[in-house]
Amino acid sequence: MSRTTSEKRTLFREMHKSGCFVVPNPWDVGGAKALERIGFKAIATTSAGYAWSQGLTDGQLELSDVLRHMRHMAESTNLPVNADFESGFAETLDKLAENIRMAVQTGVAAISIEDSTGEAATPVLDLNEAVQRMMVARATIDETGGQTMLIGRAEKFFVGKPDLEDTIARLRAYSEAGADCLYAPGIKTRAEIRAVVAAVAPKPVNVLVGWNSDLSVQELADLGVRRISLGGALSRVAWGGLLEAARLIAENGRFDGFANIPSGAQLNELFTVNPSHEQVVTPQS
Repeated sequence: MSRTTSEKRTLFREMHKSGCFVVPNPWDVGGAKALERIGFKAIATTSAGYAWSQGLTDGQLELSDVLRHMRHMAESTNLPVNADFESGFAETLDKLAENIRMAVQTGVAAISIEDSTGEAATPVLDLNEAVQRMMVARATIDETGGQTMLIGRAEKFFVGKPDLEDTIARLRAYSEAGADCLYAPGIKTRAEIRAVVAAVAPKPVNVLVGWNSDLSVQELADLGVRRISLGGALSRVAWGGLLEAARLIAENGRFDGFANIPSGAQLNELFTVNPSHEQVVTPQS
C-alpha cells in the first residue's frame, strides 16, 4: 500500500527519535527503487550525484531542475525522502521563503539547508545571516509543510576550513533557530563526532560517510549518531565502475570491466518484485 506524503513525513520524524539508521543517496528513480527493495527505510537526494548524471558539476543545477527532481524522487518511492536543497537557491530571505514553499510542495519529508556560499574567498555565510536563513526556513515550513523536517548543515569541514569550535557554535545556533536535525559533513574522527553529538543533544545528528571509513554503523550508533548519509559516494561508485570498464575498452581493447556485474535478468527481477519484499542483487561473472 502506498504511503501518503503525510505518512512519510510522520514516519521520518519517528525514525529520528531513537536508534541509528543509514539514509543512502540515490540520484535517479531506479536507484531509489532498488534501495527501497534492498531494505533501506529512507533515502536522500544528492546534489552532486544528480548534477553528474546531468553532465554538470556540483553546484550548477538550476532551481527548477532541482524541484522537478525532488518531486520525481518523492513520487517514485514509498520511503521518506530527505532533499539536499543546497543553500536554498536564494540571495534574499523573501526568495528563500518562496523556494522553501516550493520545496515542501514536492512531497519530500525533509529539507537540508547548508551555510556554504560557493565562493572560494568566503566559503561559508556569516553566522548571523545563516541563522536568519534557518529561521526563515523554519517559519516557512511551519506555515506550509506540516511535519516536514528541517536539517541544518554547517559546512566548514566540507569546504576545507575545519574548525570544530565554530562548527559546534553554528550547529547550536541552527538548532535554536529551529533545525530538527544537525549535520556537519566532513567531520570524521571519533572525537569530532562525539563532541558534535554532545553539543546539540538531545537533537539528532547526521554524520556523512562518503569514504572508506573504519567506523561501522554500530560504532557510529554507540557514539550517539542518529543517522548516517552517504552523500555522492554511491554515485562515485557507479561512475568508478563505468570509467574503469570504458577505459579498459578504449585504451586496451579489453572487456575485463564487465566481470562481476549483475546480469540483465537480475536487474529485471529487481524492478518487478513486490516492493514490500527485500531483494538483493548479487553480482555475477
